[in-house]
Amino acid sequence: MTTTTSRLLRLLSLLQTRRDWPGSLLADRLGISPRTVRRDVDRLREMGYRIRATMGPEGGYRLDAGDELPPLLFDDEQVIALAVALRAATATGAGIEEPAVRALTTVRQVMPSRLRHRFDALTFTALPGGGGAGDAPPEVLLAVSTAIRAREVLRFDYASRPEAAAEPGPRRRVEPHHLVTSHGRWYLVAWDLDHEDWRLFRADRVTPSTPTGPRFTPRPIPGGDVAEYVSARFKGSAEHNRWPCTGKVVLHRPAREVLPFAGDGIVEDLGPDRCGIEVGSWSWVALAASLNRFDTEVDVLHPPELTRAFALLAARNTATARTPGHRPG
Repeated sequence: MTTTTSRLLRLLSLLQTRRDWPGSLLADRLGISPRTVRRDVDRLREMGYRIRATMGPEGGYRLDAGDELPPLLFDDEQVIALAVALRAATATGAGIEEPAVRALTTVRQVMPSRLRHRFDALTFTALPGGGGAGDAPPEVLLAVSTAIRAREVLRFDYASRPEAAAEPGPRRRVEPHHLVTSHGRWYLVAWDLDHEDWRLFRADRVTPSTPTGPRFTPRPIPGGDVAEYVSARFKGSAEHNRWPCTGKVVLHRPAREVLPFAGDGIVEDLGPDRCGIEVGSWSWVALAASLNRFDTEVDVLHPPELTRAFALLAARNTATARTPGHRPG
């Protein structure tokens, strides 16, 4: 990449980060003269970018949307992020899988060899209905995926919560097996060497350490299918991809009003003002509470545990209603 091209890329990236840029500030950020900024802006305009001069004491620039798609310039991190998003989109079930594959092929073809090598090292499983996200830095995803491909023990600090990602957390030693994206988040499926058990780690809380550890022979994922295993864990089960608590009720609402909010529940039309729904949750009380979101009468068909959960929930709610609210002094 030539010096001029690199500078244009940096200039375009800056213009995309805020609405208005004073010319002097752009010159300072790029380490060039205001005259060179004006020339570079003219080059970008010739390439099809709509950059408008703004009024003010110093004058400045604003990047506007155009009628046509100009040549795109991305920095290395943006290229990886775009390619990851396109690859994840191939498994979203949103009806864009085929266009996503074609777009991914196009992006990969124009990648510099150094980026293509990094991207090819990134392998992951996208769960249907999930989709990629930007919650984990691309360098973390690449480091984790590289350790998975090399079958090397991964060592990392793990933050207890996302906002504490920069703080030192417990050090983990794991055998990394799969990188998974689901519902806007990235997860690492790994065998925890210290706890001798399978664990699911949020990738946005992982800070990998280098170098990686010794090579290992991969263990079989419980059940043999990583997507089924992760889906089961999300439902509170360690073995089977189904909710541990499942019940069936009749809701005094038409099916058309329930279907958009039923999630993975099975809805049965019972007439103009009633429908049946079979749905699950991680606990009986949680299931009862989730059914109350439909704001209507509920008739429990089965099992008795769900009926008792409604009674327990009612008792808790009554106690809460009788407790005076806290008023700040």
